[in-house]
Amino acid sequence: MQNHEFININADVRLHIRDWGKGKTIVFIPGWPLSHEMFEYQFTQLPGQGYRCVGITQRGFGRSSKPWGEYNYDVFADDLKKTLEALDLRDVMLAGHSMGGAVALHYMARHKGAGVSKLALFGAAAPSFTKKPGFPYGLEPAAVDGLIKTCRMDRAKLNADFGKIFFRSEDAVSPKLGEWFHNMGMEASPHATEACLAALRDADLRDDMTQVKVPTVIFHATQDKICPIALAEAMAAGIKGSKLVRFENSGHGLFYEEKDKFNTELMKFAG
Repeated sequence: MQNHEFININADVRLHIRDWGKGKTIVFIPGWPLSHEMFEYQFTQLPGQGYRCVGITQRGFGRSSKPWGEYNYDVFADDLKKTLEALDLRDVMLAGHSMGGAVALHYMARHKGAGVSKLALFGAAAPSFTKKPGFPYGLEPAAVDGLIKTCRMDRAKLNADFGKIFFRSEDAVSPKLGEWFHNMGMEASPHATEACLAALRDADLRDDMTQVKVPTVIFHATQDKICPIALAEAMAAGIKGSKLVRFENSGHGLFYEEKDKFNTELMKFAG
């Protein structure tokens, strides 16, 4: 029997999780470079409404193990599968933010959606975070190269700069909440932080969209400066039967900036 604060993936890797509440299960995957702590205002509210919330901090981040090695969507999707199996989770809503949304999408294709009955994507860095041939949305790959260079020179500055565009404006949240998010990002492994930027730059999940066979909702803010709304529109077109819910008064941090709407819409979709 495993300690349910941590799940052992192998001899070298264990993932920090949170498992609160009982009822319909929502599995939350955080975005780069954060931990499941980012979903505090879902975990403190949804269990009281009859939902079980499970947060998984990916390897390299938060209090999860930080091994040297590969960090990409295959690795994260495989870790997710082992975690769902260890917790004997079935019929769950898989919910991912930003890079976590891309991981959730890739899981649906790589593992045929095992154990997942619904998919929720929040400000997802998918189907491609960067511009590709035939996909003119997202950042230029060279811009991500610049982020990698900053990570190697001054990771604290990288996180601070990221924090300045995470919310719709710098004064959209309190200074202390911004500081909390910055500190959360600084808990990450510098190696994982850089490697995930390369994964974000290079991955192309357009083919994965056709493999999603479950009801899917896409939450995306019109003022998102990190993952533009065009990414969500591409996913809405590429994932059969999916629904796009627009958030007009937030940026990339829609789960906090419009948390009442976010939580209400999430529960509505969960049923």
